[in-house]
Amino acid sequence: MDIFLQLTVSGLSTGMIYALAAAGFVVIYKASDVINFAQGDLLLLGTYLIFFAVAQTGLPWSVGVLVTVLLAVAVALAVERLVLRPLVGEPIISMIMVTIGLSSVLRGAINAIWGPNPRAFESFLPAGDLVIGPAVLSTARVLSIPIALAVLAALGLFFRYTRDGIAMRAIADDQQAALSMGISIPRVFGVAWGLAAASAALGGIMLGNIVGVSPNVAAIGLRVFPVVILGGLDSIKGAVVGGAIIGLLEVYVGFYVGHGLNLVVPYLVLIMVLMVRPYGLFGKEIIERV
Repeated sequence: MDIFLQLTVSGLSTGMIYALAAAGFVVIYKASDVINFAQGDLLLLGTYLIFFAVAQTGLPWSVGVLVTVLLAVAVALAVERLVLRPLVGEPIISMIMVTIGLSSVLRGAINAIWGPNPRAFESFLPAGDLVIGPAVLSTARVLSIPIALAVLAALGLFFRYTRDGIAMRAIADDQQAALSMGISIPRVFGVAWGLAAASAALGGIMLGNIVGVSPNVAAIGLRVFPVVILGGLDSIKGAVVGGAIIGLLEVYVGFYVGHGLNLVVPYLVLIMVLMVRPYGLFGKEIIERV
């Protein structure tokens, strides 16, 4: 039972980090119908930016986290303004291909600046273990779960109650009608990319605290796609549920089955969901009549 509890905490902590990256994916998709293939690399950027702010610059953690988020948002806004905004009105495939190129550019820039070697820094999450009955749990992993849930809840409240959140929902329903009501679509796109970068950066900060800083984080970012397909491309709640399911499946399969199947199971889930329920668990089904 103690092993099962440890696996569950580990899976949920990893799953919530997936959910943070997936939430950024959802935000961009809801605002612009663009599938952002660079979202995992924004997660990677967050891990290196927090390393730069805390380990290389020597900022205190409270300031380092703020600087990391602001730098990530600045990068995203620059990309949106200089690269993506000129493509508004062009076929969606053009913007999708740009995000694929952006993924390679971000990864190459990180490698050029910090190199391929893993880095380490002092964690801001408490070190040590938390003992619950017979189970010994990592304190950092336990704390990462409520932190991620709080950020995701804030994103959900943003969509429900703020002016920009309502504007994003309006654009997702009908872009032309939203434009006729005076909603600035370029501004909303910028807000969406900024939120996506902030969410991914926070996930990268927690990931850097748990597993360290290395280019291998980009591979973890690839789990974003099974998460959003399972939960639904346009649902924050789906990102949370999908992240938890994928995170738990990985650790359970890795421990009880092994043979590297934990690396495969998220994509098996992706294939099955696309075959059975292509809109995901909480995605909005769109029926077009011609």
